[in-house]
Amino acid sequence: METFAVGCGAGFSGDRVDAAQPVVRTLIERGGPAALIFENLAERTLATQQLAKRANAQLGYEPLLELELKPVLAECLAHGIVIVGNFGAANPDGAAQLIRRLAQDMGLAAPRIAVVRGDDLSDAGGRALVRGHLPDFDDARFDCANVYQGAFEIAAAIRAGAQIVVTGRVADPSLTLGPAIAHFGWAVDHWDALAGATMAGHLLECGAQVSGGYFADPGLKDVPGLHDVGFPIAEIANDGSCIVSKALRTGGLVDERTVKEQLLYELHDPVAYITPDVVADISECTVSQVGPDRVLLSGVRGHPRTPTLKANVFFDGGWFGEGEISYAGPNAHGRARLAMDVMQKRMGRQLPLRFDLIGVSSILGDDGNRMLGAAPAGQSTDIRLRVAGRHQDLEVIDRLLRELTALWTGGPAGGGGVRVAKRQRLSLQSCLIARERVPASFDFAA
Repeated sequence: METFAVGCGAGFSGDRVDAAQPVVRTLIERGGPAALIFENLAERTLATQQLAKRANAQLGYEPLLELELKPVLAECLAHGIVIVGNFGAANPDGAAQLIRRLAQDMGLAAPRIAVVRGDDLSDAGGRALVRGHLPDFDDARFDCANVYQGAFEIAAAIRAGAQIVVTGRVADPSLTLGPAIAHFGWAVDHWDALAGATMAGHLLECGAQVSGGYFADPGLKDVPGLHDVGFPIAEIANDGSCIVSKALRTGGLVDERTVKEQLLYELHDPVAYITPDVVADISECTVSQVGPDRVLLSGVRGHPRTPTLKANVFFDGGWFGEGEISYAGPNAHGRARLAMDVMQKRMGRQLPLRFDLIGVSSILGDDGNRMLGAAPAGQSTDIRLRVAGRHQDLEVIDRLLRELTALWTGGPAGGGGVRVAKRQRLSLQSCLIARERVPASFDFAA
């Protein structure tokens, strides 16, 4: 049975930039039709890039894009491996122009680059549309909005000859589903095939998570060669089933356990995993080992797609500030808690504060560092105190950071290693919009 191979080159913004090379080598050795995806977006990531674009209209795309693509661009173009990525983020046109310049600098023929549009609702028309879907819409604080688009425009771009497809906000699995649709010619109502390939995309979308990265737990779930973990590849069949493997001659592990963990990752309802393209049902699917680092996923069922698409609407969220200071030696825990008390009394009336004792209660404590789990380690001799707050007024945040820095000599004893930072924030609300109100399209970059 002929299959279509999709390899993953990145699972988030900031992922390893050398991960795609072994994947591309494996796709070339395998032969046959293939695509390489880069999944660089999350709600947080897109918000960050919207802020970057607001500060500089030339930015707003994946900051590591050139480092990601340069090692693999020539080989992908030479071997007909289509590249699909949501690395366009808040500025897909900027990403397309960077890729064109990169190809030129590498002495390559200009690639055919398609840009998928329809996700950005930040203009006046988009603002009016989302305003009608959010009862507490704040015009003064509105910054931008993006709707999750699907796979069919990606597929249409590939069928029209695109060698590289740049998107903004599309659903993560749609990056894999789009090339599969282009290859197999599935229609919008081939629900089972669409659902199967969607779950293949779900397995790929987080990079090394499915090939042992997020799975590893020494002594309990051992993964060989984790320092060189190979990124995953899905070989998709015409019925939507797939075999998940990883790049050849790399570390990591693909077995039934890693696949099952990733299959359930971020899945709210296994019977109804809603995407723009299909509603996937994994309640009766089968996961089975078919060879070393090769796992078959089959039996995924699909149901008609929903009439609405999810939109994320971002508003100015003011400023976020945080700082850290270390205490070591006898009674370090007591001195760190005294520092918390000082900060609370000097700044707590101006803004809510979050306290963490890193290494003791930075996960199990609440905002005030009251333990939610086990009792704190009172005898700890190595404590790092983190203090964080958010406020609309930058001056209040600056004052918070000055107060933490003042702990260096203002007590308690023995504090050091102060670090402070601040950044702008965007707050997020979501809504559902009728899909016919937000159509997607594509065009080729000039």
